[in-house]
Amino acid sequence: MSDAHPVHFIAHITINDVDGYRQYEKGFFPILRAHGGRFITYDDHPVVLEGHRADGRTVIIGFDSEDACLAWWNSPEYVELARFRQAATTTQSILIVHAPPAA
Repeated sequence: MSDAHPVHFIAHITINDVDGYRQYEKGFFPILRAHGGRFITYDDHPVVLEGHRADGRTVIIGFDSEDACLAWWNSPEYVELARFRQAATTTQSILIVHAPPAA
């Protein structure tokens, strides 16, 4: 793991059960903040410039490091909460680690 650069966590979420997803949303922000995560933005209807995008929400979250992101993702409290999301959505999540190349 690398602790050298800020990272971005990006998720695309297709909500299949609104009530189940609301259970996830209720607990999300306190856990994210406790792990130093910064909610950057979300969009339910972004402009697709190329390719195909499934309906749903895209979310971007920032962390100071890869280690911080993975500590949040693997924390017992988030793992427990994520069960609501996993039951209520179809999700693709990625972690962008690499910093821009040196000039």
